[in-house]
Amino acid sequence: MKVSVILSFLIISSFNLAVAQNAYFKLGQQAFFDGDFKTAVNHLERSCIIDSTNASALWMLGYSYYHSENYKKSIAAYTRVIAIKPADGSAYYYRARAKSYLAKDSQLSDADKEKYLLGAIVDFTKAIVIDPNDTENNIKFYQNRGIAYREYGEFKLQTNTRFYDKNRGINSLKASISDLEKVLNDNPSRQDIASLIEVSKQKLFSATGHH
Repeated sequence: MKVSVILSFLIISSFNLAVAQNAYFKLGQQAFFDGDFKTAVNHLERSCIIDSTNASALWMLGYSYYHSENYKKSIAAYTRVIAIKPADGSAYYYRARAKSYLAKDSQLSDADKEKYLLGAIVDFTKAIVIDPNDTENNIKFYQNRGIAYREYGEFKLQTNTRFYDKNRGINSLKASISDLEKVLNDNPSRQDIASLIEVSKQKLFSATGHH
């Protein structure tokens, strides 16, 4: 076969792949913006098979998995986004949210529960560190990290598991209060946050025996 024929074949094949990828991406994007996340998953999965480096398609795929309650696949998709765009705070945030939801699974082993709880805290922290001056987003990050700290503190204070660690549990509850107070200081009218702070304080009181 002549070189020119081979080159023509490769060019046409590449063009066809690009057209297919673009078509799946556009269909997935439309379903994504329509809030039809299951359809978005179907199209975006195909788009990402053809082009595994499209960070926008992977981000929307991770979000669509998240809203389809497929948290493990959401984590995997956002991990791929982070590999391509390591400064994408929103990818860390949604990966953390997915880990937080997975940690609530009553069927999880204690080891996996700790892995997901700690993973969520680490990812929320990374999202905050990426752009410390992004006040609007960081308020959301602090709120969710505060909740994750409380859940981790509760987990470490369970005396019936080998993961019991009173000091770490107490420190996590203190970190929860600190994060949530940042949110309340930004908007003192947030009664929902005031209630969350009270919950963490009560947990701390139960663990330490004093206010």
